Amino acid sequence: MQKRKFGTGGLEVSAIGLGCMRLSPGHGAVAGTRQEMIALIRAAVERGVTFFDTAEVYGPFVNEELVGEALAPVRDQVVIATKFGFQIDSEEDPHPAGLNSRPEYIEKSVEGSLKRLNVDTIDLLYQHRVDPDVPIEDVAGKVKDLIRQGKVRHFGLSEASAQTIRRAHAVHPVAALQSEYSL
Repeated sequence: MQKRKFGTGGLEVSAIGLGCMRLSPGHGAVAGTRQEMIALIRAAVERGVTFFDTAEVYGPFVNEELVGEALAPVRDQVVIATKFGFQIDSEEDPHPAGLNSRPEYIEKSVEGSLKRLNVDTIDLLYQHRVDPDVPIEDVAGKVKDLIRQGKVRHFGLSEASAQTIRRAHAVHPVAALQSEYSL
């Protein structure tokens, strides 16, 4: 499998990654059982895929648990990306209630993601959607702090404008960008 480098911080992933959103309930019907989805993720690793993408809002929460369980035996061989930025009030009522990228909420989201993924460090942490109520400099500063703490390795943005990317990158290097456009 060919590899790709993201940013300048040493993040290297397989040229083909696996977006895991549809492998768990919460965004429509799932094509198989939990064990079949875990087998699918592990089969991707066997075929050379090293980049796996999830988010706390997928499910919510259950997709990170699935990905964490599936990748636990090969954790040192893979890159796990997850995202924050949607307000989810509780696991009892896990429906997204708008955006929230306030620094204290980012911290709470990362702590939850670390637990659900069963990892010590998130390889790539994306802001899922730009929150118009929180300056991107504050978001990038919080992620930079989480990187210093060892909870996150790299910072990414999803659905951000060029100006927003530049402003965030001025605070901390942005290693990866996501867009919903299909190439």
